[in-house]
Amino acid sequence: MTDQVVDTGGPQVSAQASGQDQFLGRTRELKELRADIERAGLDTLSGRKAPRARVLLIAGRPGSGRTALAAELVRQVADRYPDGVLRARLSEPDGTPVPVGRTARELLTALDRTSPPGAAEDDLTAALREALAERRILLLLDDAAEAEQVDALLPDTPQCLVVAVSHGPLTGISDVRPCTLGGLDTKSAVELLSRYAGSVRITVDPRAAEGLVEVCQGQPAALMLAGGWLAARPKAAVADLAKQMHAEGEEGTPLSRVFRLVYASLPVPAARILRLLSLAPGGLVDPHTASALAGSSVDGAQTTLDDFAALGLLHAVDSPLPQYEVPACLHPLLKALTETQDRPGEIQLARARMLERTVRLLQSCRAITETDDPEARQKLLGTPRALRFPNPRAAADWIGIRRPALLASARAAVADGELDTLARRLMSQLVRAMVAHFGTQAAAGDLYGIHRMVLDVAERRNLPREKAAALLNLGDLDARTGRTKAALVSFRAALDAGREANDPYATGRAMESVGGAHLELGDYDRAADWFGRALAQRLARGERVDAARLYGRIGAAHTYAGRYGEALRNWRAAIAGHRKNGDVAGHARALSELARVQEYAGRPEESLRTCREAVELARRAEDPRLQAALYLRLADTLEHLGDPAAAQLHRGAAQRMLGEEPQESDAAEPEPESEPEPVAEAVTEGVAEPEQEAFEPEHDANAYEIRSTSAKD
Repeated sequence: MTDQVVDTGGPQVSAQASGQDQFLGRTRELKELRADIERAGLDTLSGRKAPRARVLLIAGRPGSGRTALAAELVRQVADRYPDGVLRARLSEPDGTPVPVGRTARELLTALDRTSPPGAAEDDLTAALREALAERRILLLLDDAAEAEQVDALLPDTPQCLVVAVSHGPLTGISDVRPCTLGGLDTKSAVELLSRYAGSVRITVDPRAAEGLVEVCQGQPAALMLAGGWLAARPKAAVADLAKQMHAEGEEGTPLSRVFRLVYASLPVPAARILRLLSLAPGGLVDPHTASALAGSSVDGAQTTLDDFAALGLLHAVDSPLPQYEVPACLHPLLKALTETQDRPGEIQLARARMLERTVRLLQSCRAITETDDPEARQKLLGTPRALRFPNPRAAADWIGIRRPALLASARAAVADGELDTLARRLMSQLVRAMVAHFGTQAAAGDLYGIHRMVLDVAERRNLPREKAAALLNLGDLDARTGRTKAALVSFRAALDAGREANDPYATGRAMESVGGAHLELGDYDRAADWFGRALAQRLARGERVDAARLYGRIGAAHTYAGRYGEALRNWRAAIAGHRKNGDVAGHARALSELARVQEYAGRPEESLRTCREAVELARRAEDPRLQAALYLRLADTLEHLGDPAAAQLHRGAAQRMLGEEPQESDAAEPEPESEPEPVAEAVTEGVAEPEQEAFEPEHDANAYEIRSTSAKD
């Protein structure tokens, strides 16, 4: 999971690490790190200016305070980097490296730079370096698992600074400045202990406090847990804890030994919740996640999470909503406890409860945007109060804040492979909610990743209908961002999957999409051929609305190819279809396209008559933009026919309807039937239906509607 922050108006860091009173010790390390920023590198000494950003490495074991030191360094020097601070975490809580492409995409998003969905890792990292080329930015890369992750993200400018945090050396990065951490100095360690345990007992018995610091080897994470243990026992002496740690023996690290003591002191229900937090997606926990994992109430889970934070077992995230992070140093300890003390069936049931709760929250998050629909409103009222959002703004805030955890939840569910039905439902609802609150364009990067995961599950479970739907969605996203050749590959694969599933609707949509890709690539003969195949299937199934649209698409292909006779024939067929369907707006658009072809074919008088008929239909359809566009086309045709006065009258009418001065005579050109329009949410079990006005098929992830709602497959 990555977590990026950028502040283009000036550097900022989170409240957890920003205040001076939050950080202790490391004076020598900070001094050396700051000096390393200015120190000449090997390239500079040899007469060459460093071509890339300087890298400062803070290396240490988990729990050594390495991230806190990095955050403090960032706070101290951030004012030197006026373009802001970027942060990314390069490892999952379990230590799995985060793919470089995902990190690069998140950093580009933080910089307000768009990146094509499905772009290759090399393209994303190149785009990131380009975005940073003219900036002076400080980049904090936390929990780097390997040197390749850091190297791929390095800016190609010496004006930027990279602070990397890792377990050990990053071999392979030239001129890296390492700072290896040990324990805190005794004075700072005792002060950290007193912050959690209270100052009285530390002042009364300073020797015992120093002894406890020695047992903990000055490790900040161990000292925080020790302080939390003492804070929960006001009558216990510092020496008591030191003795218990000595009694634990020398097995394990100081952190693991003090953790065992803290864990053993917890009530059984709390200990169980703590263990199960190792299942939290991305290491991020909120009361709903904890409640679902444990099978407890949301309020009870909130209280328990607050208690854990007071004990140093969780870190509160600076967020408008209650959210906590499982410290990376404790994750392996919690996971080991879960594997030894909980039966596999119990763990799987906890995962299923968590996924089911997430699905229901996403359903509620989307439903709050549909309160105009009586059926959706009634369904929302039937949702338990704890799962409801008070208004759309609250739902949007929730999905925005929980987005990293939601995506991590989907990735974990797919990787698990044991709860594929729930995973499919989760991904379906996640895409619906994202589209409802962010829009398809803004969420395209996330949607692409989700569709890839749906494809993985469909292939694993041999579900050809869902495979076809996923491939169509991926192809649409590629087509929207100009990756037409990649889209064509997906559409062809979707056609094969649709045929395997014996799904005529999916195959028809795939054939139309293949035709659309060929049209975009300029292969008009193949485009017309594929549109014709899709048309034959629509006609055989009696789908008149889609057939009318496809006649128009065939007409557009012939128009582009300059075959005006074929184009006129197909546009007339489209007009007849729209007329029979009672689609006045579609009829008007098709007439406008027929007028265009008539003009191209050298028949201006016919074009003029057709245009006037289209204007009347556009007026009946109450489509002022189309009316204005048709007035402009009339004006152009009248000029060609030698009637500039009438042309000026029509152009003035168009300007009045648009409410502004068009820049050119075709400023409001009518949208041709071959152009795509947004698709409303309409769900089948396999593939989303288009609106009648959609001229190019699109498929949102509502395509993945699953009949079964059980927790298991």
